[in-house]
Amino acid sequence: MSAPVIAMDSLVCAAGGRTLLDIAELRVQPGERVGVVGPNGAGKSTLLRALSGFMPPMHGQLEVLGHLLQTALTAAELRQLRQEVGQVLQGLHLVARLSALDNVLIGCLGRISGWRHWSRRFTATENAQARAALQAVGLQTRAATRADQLSGGERQKVAMARLLMQQPRLILADEPTAALDPAAAIEVCQLLAQAARGATLITVVHNPALLAGLADRVIGLRAGRIAFDLPVAEVSEALLAELYRPASEQQNQRQPEALATPPNHSIEVCS
Repeated sequence: MSAPVIAMDSLVCAAGGRTLLDIAELRVQPGERVGVVGPNGAGKSTLLRALSGFMPPMHGQLEVLGHLLQTALTAAELRQLRQEVGQVLQGLHLVARLSALDNVLIGCLGRISGWRHWSRRFTATENAQARAALQAVGLQTRAATRADQLSGGERQKVAMARLLMQQPRLILADEPTAALDPAAAIEVCQLLAQAARGATLITVVHNPALLAGLADRVIGLRAGRIAFDLPVAEVSEALLAELYRPASEQQNQRQPEALATPPNHSIEVCS
């Protein structure tokens, strides 16, 4: 078996004196499509930040694409990692004043160096590849349009085309369909799956109805810990309802059971 794309053991990430992520063990193999779900504050975005090198662990071991992320990486190490990791963030990180085509071309900056990198001078082949990526997402007629003049759905399509241009080994998507209408959300999910062909895909999903189109495996997070890790076919509505149920309600339900337990018996509570 090939080495895992992601390997973490006893991983703890914290900020401001508060533990944000506490994962005993996690492995993700090449080519897997993993959906991450959970309530607000569960640690979903923190997980993506750790995987992209933005949040070094406080404790434990983390390896992504062969890069050890136990400590803060140097600028050169971060650049090497991010050549291989593509991201689709809620803010999209498009350059507003640049055209759709120029934003897609940014996807290949990690593969060029020297004066061409800093001056953003691209070859005819690279321009042709960027136009082909825009055509793949249905935006070839909007290539010259500034990013800030595109609709929300069109901007997401530009982000997908940028991924196609980058050709990353690992894609991290943080709620890529947020603020999109249902039809646009389904289309973006299809484009993301297309862009992830041959890569490993980790997607934070805010709408569980979209899981089937994005994931083969689903990880449920609660309070920074893994509540379940299952094939998508085994994730039921009841399981999701329990994951999203407020912690106060869960505690109230458990209290009568605890009172009914005979003394001197240990109680094991699974959260």
